[in-house]
Amino acid sequence: MSDQMDTEKQRASAWFRELRDQIVAAFEGLEDSHSEGPFADQAAGRFEVTETKRSSADGSDAGGGLMSVMRGGRVFEKVGVNVSTVYGELGERAQNAMAARKGLPGMKEDPRFWASGISLVAHMQNPHCPAVHMNTRMFWTPHGWWFGGGSDLNPCLEYGEDTAHFHSVQKAHCDPHGEDQYPRLKAWADEYFYIPHRNRARGVGGIFLDDHNTEDWAADFGFIQDIGKAFLPAFVPLVEKRRVDAFGEVEKDSQLVHRGLYAEYNLVYDRGTKFGLETGHDANAVLMSLPPMAKWV
Repeated sequence: MSDQMDTEKQRASAWFRELRDQIVAAFEGLEDSHSEGPFADQAAGRFEVTETKRSSADGSDAGGGLMSVMRGGRVFEKVGVNVSTVYGELGERAQNAMAARKGLPGMKEDPRFWASGISLVAHMQNPHCPAVHMNTRMFWTPHGWWFGGGSDLNPCLEYGEDTAHFHSVQKAHCDPHGEDQYPRLKAWADEYFYIPHRNRARGVGGIFLDDHNTEDWAADFGFIQDIGKAFLPAFVPLVEKRRVDAFGEVEKDSQLVHRGLYAEYNLVYDRGTKFGLETGHDANAVLMSLPPMAKWV
């Protein structure tokens, strides 16, 4: 492993932590500023921060991170913002998955890996506020490095202007990297966040990419940074607009049913959930994405 790659890995890990800190501060700011409408009489929510550790077969250090979860706030019913940097050797199932997806020879001969990233899922108190998911990450093996991530909006009550705003901010952050990027990443998200057994999308889409390596690390890192930077301006204005809207049992029921859809996707199809559990990362951190309450009809 070259000294340059060590430096690049440190830069990526530090950036994911910086983005985590920005998001945590912004979300707690939303809690503090919510002074009217439903839930305004509750105490402002705060994140509970827990260190996480990755398990290794021989008990050696395998990295970890921070799990930050807020429950029962004025705006957020449950939101998790996790950041981690883990490393070690891939197990056989993970080796096979990596080799098949990336077309990599030699995984069994040298199964070392390093991965760092941020993962966020927010489930809201008010059904008019959309749930949201975001993650950005870097993955390294002796065979190469790759970036991935994106964000997608998951409203139970859809507003066309909210969807348009979310996508327009994503596009504005993708365009400096090529005007073909946003359409490509949007189409990728539409395909990835689709639930075959329900014949429908999980939400109203967003952007997504994986296995991204143009052989220009700095350019690729800049792209994944801009994907991360798009998140707060794409999402926070929607929350500020919808958090005071009145709702009743019908809207709340729609929210709980939609959360069931979200849980189905994450447990059955989500690649990150499978990878986290198969590589021994903290199960509570991996399953942080699941909603606090859901229902099925």
